[in-house]
Amino acid sequence: MEDTENQGLVPFGPSARNVFKSGLKLVHLHLILAIEDRGQISAAAEALGISQPAASRMLGEIESILRAPLCERVARGVELTPYGKALARRARTIFLELRETAREIGELKTGRGGSVSLGSVTGPALHLAVPAMHQVTTAYPGIEISIQVENSNVLIRELMAARHDFVIGRIPDDIDPRQFDLVEIGSEDVCLIVREGHPLLEKPVIVHGDLPGYDWVFQPAGTLLRRSVEDSFLTSGVPLPTTTINTSSIILTLSIVRNTNAIAPVAKDVAELVASNGTSIGEIRILPIDFAITIRPYSLITPRGRELPPSAKLLYDLILQESKG
Repeated sequence: MEDTENQGLVPFGPSARNVFKSGLKLVHLHLILAIEDRGQISAAAEALGISQPAASRMLGEIESILRAPLCERVARGVELTPYGKALARRARTIFLELRETAREIGELKTGRGGSVSLGSVTGPALHLAVPAMHQVTTAYPGIEISIQVENSNVLIRELMAARHDFVIGRIPDDIDPRQFDLVEIGSEDVCLIVREGHPLLEKPVIVHGDLPGYDWVFQPAGTLLRRSVEDSFLTSGVPLPTTTINTSSIILTLSIVRNTNAIAPVAKDVAELVASNGTSIGEIRILPIDFAITIRPYSLITPRGRELPPSAKLLYDLILQESKG
């Protein structure tokens, strides 16, 4: 606890040791992180499975223990004060250490060769993470690897919550990039997919003006892929699609596209994996568009100052090697 005392909790008054003796609990730390992640006490309370009044009382308890204001009201909800942000930063470190402790004890009890948890956006999950995971599991049969394929908005928050060792993705615009170490490893092209037999496939080339009249399957609002597609529409002066289905599930996306006239933007690696040459109704085709949909490069991302355990470092290095191959 002395390290915490020296690096950010001094303004709270009592030392870190005395703070925890005074009654600060892990549930208090969970609440502060939930408030930071969601920006509203009601949403934080829902995430913790408690009522809003209970969350407000708990917040008051923490502020009483630390003798400092942790939140302030803003237009869209609440925001952590500098004291609150310092507590949240240290809370993430505490939960990381608890997770690593549980992992180390579990590995000692089972005799396994280690475990790794990573998150990745879809494209590099297919052509970088999968080959690297195969190399690791072949060389170290006892290793356990968990991978979450999601959009960057979800993955970065999971990384901040110490639920992943590292992530392949991008830092969302609303997250401070100074919290992370990044190694840029590749770019991701975007394609538009439809079902075989879609009316647009009768055209040799598709322009923006051909697209708004159809249903679209999008990633959730605010995700980088979706914003890139929307920016493409706005730049061309064409109205955004009015009927959309929002999902981060690639399986659900493919099912909707196969069974309707909906259009979906997906990573090129995904499109090439599922697209056919068009031999039967319901198969997936890539639309021949006359414009590019660009999305910024993805990176290997780790929290700044966090050292990867050996098993995670091995997979990290192999993914980096794959990206240069």
